[in-house]
Amino acid sequence: MTAVIATTGPCRSVRERKKRERRRALIDAAQALVRERGLDGVTVEEISAAAGVSTRTFFNYFASKDDAVLGVHDIVLAPETERVFVSGGPTGRLLDDLQVLVAGYLATGGPSLEQFRRATELLASEPRLAQRTFAWHEGHRSGLVALLAARREVCPTVVDDETAAMAVALLHRSAASAWERSGFDGDAVEHLPTAVAALRALVHDGEPPLG
Repeated sequence: MTAVIATTGPCRSVRERKKRERRRALIDAAQALVRERGLDGVTVEEISAAAGVSTRTFFNYFASKDDAVLGVHDIVLAPETERVFVSGGPTGRLLDDLQVLVAGYLATGGPSLEQFRRATELLASEPRLAQRTFAWHEGHRSGLVALLAARREVCPTVVDDETAAMAVALLHRSAASAWERSGFDGDAVEHLPTAVAALRALVHDGEPPLG
């Protein structure tokens, strides 16, 4: 389940913080119930009740109970972030602009690392969750490739869309891993510049700057 879910990101407003807390409460409830009863023994209504929200609110956050258990949701970039990227910005340098894109993905908010680990454990006992994980991956990858293709129409590059998409996944996972190694200090997005520097050094067959 590597790099499936956005780990965390800067909470830019009280409203966003509350949304993130509610999403995580739903994930906690879904995972606890499924661990106890199995996926088929749990309903959306029960998950909603355990999280203290209505069923209608549940569907504002997740499309299904499977998604709630996994913590996956549609990752929607801020319209301005997407517009600037597709138009060739904000810097015109692909790797730097991919950094901005990944920061936008991280800012959408997602499960905690503990929730991520529990979801990974549940994948072993619930095969249907693996199918959903694959489908989510493919949907997210397709959307990202389409975004990259739209940008390439404006700013041609020798880097193909699939390669750029893999770079996005690598930066995302690298930042999340660095955040974990730091003891979850701050937010994952704060470790993104280091991930970009490491990738840049790797491409140029050098060493990333220390400190």
